[in-house]
Amino acid sequence: MLRRRLLAGGAGLLGLGSLGLAGCRSATPAPDTGRLQRLGEARWTHRRSIENTTAGGLSGIDYDPIKGEYLLLSDDRSDLSPVRCYTARWPQPADAAPEPTGVVQLQRPGGGPWPGRRHAVDGLPVPDPETLRLRPSTGTLVWTSEGDLARGFGPALYESARDGRFLREFTLPAMFAPDPAQRRGPRDNQTLEGLALTPDDRSAWLAMENTLVQDGPVPTTTAPGGPCRFTQVDLATGRAVRQIAYVPDAIPLRPLVPGTYADNGVSEVLMLDTHRMLVLERAYATGAGNSLRLYEIDTRAADDVLAIDVLAPGNHRPAAKTLAADFATLGLSRLDNTEGMCWGPSLPDGRRLLVVVSDDNFNPLQVTQFAAFAYTDRP
Repeated sequence: MLRRRLLAGGAGLLGLGSLGLAGCRSATPAPDTGRLQRLGEARWTHRRSIENTTAGGLSGIDYDPIKGEYLLLSDDRSDLSPVRCYTARWPQPADAAPEPTGVVQLQRPGGGPWPGRRHAVDGLPVPDPETLRLRPSTGTLVWTSEGDLARGFGPALYESARDGRFLREFTLPAMFAPDPAQRRGPRDNQTLEGLALTPDDRSAWLAMENTLVQDGPVPTTTAPGGPCRFTQVDLATGRAVRQIAYVPDAIPLRPLVPGTYADNGVSEVLMLDTHRMLVLERAYATGAGNSLRLYEIDTRAADDVLAIDVLAPGNHRPAAKTLAADFATLGLSRLDNTEGMCWGPSLPDGRRLLVVVSDDNFNPLQVTQFAAFAYTDRP
């Protein structure tokens, strides 16, 4: 995320308290807002050491029902430790912190760790991991990289074995290739932020954090952004088969100092069923902090834009969205840079367990926050 380079300068305006807690409890019970009810909240300490790696930057999460553990993808670009994901158990998702159980090193083609930016190899990208999903039918991991645009590598979708061995890279539409002149294509650090699998495990939906250059501007505090492209990939053939447009909100917060940094974009997506999808929008404004809003869309209720080179008003119908939850109303101790979202095991009362995790950007002024909610679907 672009945010990781900017938070250090603006975080002093936030008046943050102690962030080194292993667990935390909200001062008051979480209100039942209808769709989401807070069950628990916990934190990992800053830069926790797990099997000689530095934990943090948790940008993706998924649940393995066979092993009863969560998979947590770090967005470290091999700067601190090689590209990796963590495993952890959280059997009672309340205020006790998840317990780490291991580290999985995601390997490069041919084996071995991915190189970091200081040791870049010609012809090989430096992955910027953002989100992952466990495929139930194969037991493999699919995960995205936002790309290495400075070196000419666009965003990517990879598949790895459960033990981290590299299996394949998917072919993405040419529109996602970087353009050195930046007249079109993806913006740096604003690419494949979200990933969702359909319940039949046949398709993956890839969600762009923000719009392609040719499709419009990024959001401002006064106007929504241009449309983000959500791309459906057939996992058997590895090819894109459909694409829809999703318009993120205008930035809902204003920086305390006018003209300083603020943004809003899609940070994760998750399927409710075959066609309905949850979309998490995450915003930040210097001095004002974060905003998190969860929307529901129906992928059928939008035009296929895969063949449209430039999205413009009138040449497509974007997905309509319905607000499912504003995280500011859910009783959390604070809102941070939440980027991971998954379903956990079903709750005893039959409701679904929704788990989210925040990416602390390895910044001591942010937190690695886990939060669990009971999710009630609308009729």
